[in-house]
Amino acid sequence: MTIIERWKKFRARMKADSRKGSAAIEFAFVAPVFFVLLLGTFEAAIMFFSQAALQNAVTDMARQIRTGQVANNGMSKSAFRTALCADVSPLIACDGNLQIDVQAYPSYTNVTYTSPLNSDQTMNTNLNNFVIGNACDVVLLRAFYTWPVATPGLSWFLVNMAGDKHLVAAAAAFRNEPYTTSTGGC
Repeated sequence: MTIIERWKKFRARMKADSRKGSAAIEFAFVAPVFFVLLLGTFEAAIMFFSQAALQNAVTDMARQIRTGQVANNGMSKSAFRTALCADVSPLIACDGNLQIDVQAYPSYTNVTYTSPLNSDQTMNTNLNNFVIGNACDVVLLRAFYTWPVATPGLSWFLVNMAGDKHLVAAAAAFRNEPYTTSTGGC
């Protein structure tokens, strides 16, 4: 067999095999975008599920304040935080990223809502009060968690505060029940 015949045979084989592997090359182009969107979807789902868990924990702890269990048991700020954290773990870490603010007011008209974010979109660290009030007081219980966004490229979609973080927030406003024996009603 001559060199020319070998060359023609080689070219024919190459032409026949030219379509093999095209799917792998196309997948190599599409795979990074696909996996970033898939990871972003998982992270967003976990964030929203964590927000629901945080709201549930805030609602449960609000019930304990409203019925006087926190006041009657002399629950401290750290014990309150521990009880709230028990409801949200393992989704939300009870570290410096979780902030709890409990504030009491004489009536609903006096309630003031302070933004959890400063003007530079960082967390307002002044929202760490623990004033559960007395019977018949109006109480605003809020919890904030700064979730560090890990999915690359989707920060424009998942981030709502400075430092590539997403603010997860939950709140409950209620009037304390007349849980003391000296109070007949509100």
